[in-house]
Amino acid sequence: MGKVEKVAKVDAGGARLDGPPLTERQAARRRRILRACAQLASRGGFDAVQMREVAESSQVALGTLYRYFPSKIHLLVATMQDQLDHMHGTLRKKPPAGETAAERVAETLMRAFHALQREPHLADAMVRALTFADRSVSPEVDQVSRQTTAIILEAMGPTAPPTPEQLSAVRVIEHTWHSALTTWLSGRASIAQVRIDIETACRLIDLTEPPASS
Repeated sequence: MGKVEKVAKVDAGGARLDGPPLTERQAARRRRILRACAQLASRGGFDAVQMREVAESSQVALGTLYRYFPSKIHLLVATMQDQLDHMHGTLRKKPPAGETAAERVAETLMRAFHALQREPHLADAMVRALTFADRSVSPEVDQVSRQTTAIILEAMGPTAPPTPEQLSAVRVIEHTWHSALTTWLSGRASIAQVRIDIETACRLIDLTEPPASS
């Protein structure tokens, strides 16, 4: 029998969550898998992502694919991590221009929303995976939440470490953004309504801003 490759869980950038980083070869293989998943989902949504087809498209053995991602849900949530990571890099190249923290966060989240809007089948597949995820996918789902939080905090601008009240506001904004994406994908909300909801939630940031010291 051949040597069994053990693949650890990694974050969006490919760093292992429980040990040393992946080798260059492992990281390249992982990127191929995620790219193949995204391409299949972009063409046909959630149902189009079949593990055997992902393995064939990424040129890895099916058993190897399952060692990287134990299920289709794990794979699609990891794809969401990867998409957010790319979005974060793009947003950093052109920071939001709003005058207030609330305006900057709203602009950032709408830009992220429009990026997902361009690939509705992929967005729907990733959101469905997050919805279906059970406890076994908790580390990956938590990583998606941490990435979203990082994007929001960076958009707020250079400030002192966020207060508990600000972090609570960020969580509400995250929930609103996710809900807005879900309702838009299901055809129950227009882009205009999505923008209104996100801008309304983002005003919580200004309400929780610590008073300026005298």
